[in-house]
Amino acid sequence: MKIHHLPNGARFEYEGEEYVKTGPLFASGKGGQRLIPKYAVLKPLGDVQVVPEKPAPDSLSRGMVLAAVEAFYTECKALVPEARQPEIDAARVRCMQAFS
Repeated sequence: MKIHHLPNGARFEYEGEEYVKTGPLFASGKGGQRLIPKYAVLKPLGDVQVVPEKPAPDSLSRGMVLAAVEAFYTECKALVPEARQPEIDAARVRCMQAFS
């Protein structure tokens, strides 16, 4: 278990010592206050209510991204003067190639 999974006040063991979580990355033990690295694996002591992880952000499908790029391109093309149309068309091609 990691430090960010524990609520404040939770007891745990780390490197053979017992600690109580006092902040996001801090705990108190016999030796006083200590920074607990996020990567440290902790052994919970007693009944611990685990803090649920935040859900992963919604992901976008490839089709949604391509549709958004096309809509953006269409709006931008209408704003670009006729003499610069080849440049915006080339930029669209480069953008679409980045997705393939």
